[in-house]
Amino acid sequence: MGWTAAARRPPGSYDGGVSDNGDVPADLARLRSSIDNIDAALVHLLAERFKCTQAVGELKAHRGMPPADLEREVEQVARLRALAHEAGLDPQFAEAFLNFIIAEVIHHHERIAGSG
Repeated sequence: MGWTAAARRPPGSYDGGVSDNGDVPADLARLRSSIDNIDAALVHLLAERFKCTQAVGELKAHRGMPPADLEREVEQVARLRALAHEAGLDPQFAEAFLNFIIAEVIHHHERIAGSG
């Protein structure tokens, strides 16, 4: 089931919040509630991260620096892979996730550089 599946769910089904119609076992509802809280925290953390990278993009554009910094990206990927390993998370997944974020950040930086 994809992320957009919630829009196709019938009323009364699990919709991203803990179902209150009694059809979900309490232990499942508790775990789903925890997942919902973690997802909310991730969204807020990503928003905060992108606020910082927006400021970085503006500084780079102002100073005529390139949108991408390949050396830093390599360092960040290595750092995140090590953190993922220590946390028991698949380092390949962590790298793919970071690469997705980096690509979006570079896109934002290119857009900022082009508008300034």
